[in-house]
Amino acid sequence: MREKDVDKAGNAGSIIPLAAVQLGEEEIAGAVAVMRSGHLRAGARCAEFESRFAEWVGARFAVSVSNGTAALHIAALAAIHPGDEVLVPAFTFIASATSIALAGGRPVLVDIDPDTFNMDPADARRRLTQRTRAILPVHLFGNAADVSAIQALAREHNLRVIWDAAQAHGTRYDGRDVGSLDDLVCYSFYPTKNMTTGEGGMITTNSPELYERCQLLKSHCQARKYFHTDVGLNYRLTDIAAAIGLAQLQRVDGMIARRRANAAFLNRELASLPGLTLPKVQERSEHSYNQYTIQVDEAIVGISRDEFSRRLRATGVETGVHYPRALHHQPALAVFGPFTGLENSERAAQRVLSLPVHPGLSDADLTAIATAVRSAAESTGLRRDEGR
Repeated sequence: MREKDVDKAGNAGSIIPLAAVQLGEEEIAGAVAVMRSGHLRAGARCAEFESRFAEWVGARFAVSVSNGTAALHIAALAAIHPGDEVLVPAFTFIASATSIALAGGRPVLVDIDPDTFNMDPADARRRLTQRTRAILPVHLFGNAADVSAIQALAREHNLRVIWDAAQAHGTRYDGRDVGSLDDLVCYSFYPTKNMTTGEGGMITTNSPELYERCQLLKSHCQARKYFHTDVGLNYRLTDIAAAIGLAQLQRVDGMIARRRANAAFLNRELASLPGLTLPKVQERSEHSYNQYTIQVDEAIVGISRDEFSRRLRATGVETGVHYPRALHHQPALAVFGPFTGLENSERAAQRVLSLPVHPGLSDADLTAIATAVRSAAESTGLRRDEGR
């Protein structure tokens, strides 16, 4: 699947996009039906979407919200109190940490495993204090975190676990969908995710108490008409978005299967290139490949990650850098510093590069991506056996 591209000189070409929304007539028909009904706000479609999504991941309950950040914020409000410390990986999207801050908590940044990009449980243990009340692991890029180690740490220290699964629709660990884990699991339905509602989010849980709390918090804590038991927010999803989500659920398994097949192709084609580290799947995990993220080692490849990206763009392949700045370098979080010992996160921010892996790619697209990466890597004059 190629999209039209216009360069700085105004010349039209085509490019393989990093992401492509997969919408069909079912999504369009569902949204139109809601609009024609006139019942646009959160209603019957949202309730059905919650029920169906919970069933899909194997959780007891699901709470639909307006976006992925809202899911994290509501989960934090339900799980912690002001002043509580929460362990958060230093390499992730900023909402993983700011959601804790917005709930009055203190995000404590934890380094990552350099291969999987996920929270290092050993470093998390080192950063525990008497004020630690929760841990927020991220299943980054669709690769499951070290679930067993994190759960063991949480049980040992009586910590709540808020799982950030914004990029992990369909990810499994030990044969179990990560959405079925305790205590709270947060999803995003942004257009680049494995399934979308345009904007939107979901929280899954097996706890009746946390479910009720999240449902209240997302709608002004209104227990009955104009009777509010606490300070809440308006984070409701719309029935239009839920109708799109219901249609997406009908084919998300197929879209994820295609992502995995595309990743397997890239793994085979790029395996022996010097200076490039391919995605390492967390042990016992089934990666859902929201992103196919490699690492570019400038010392071996001979060019920077950003120059590598420019060369791919010049040959018609769009790439992305998720994320170019680790959280300990974000000005918004400076108040929670100083931060130390986050070398793996810093190195990842300098090296990561995501390649297209979405289900809209054709066989020709995949071949073009692999060819472009090989050409960029080998154009430095390095032999294929160097850097091993």
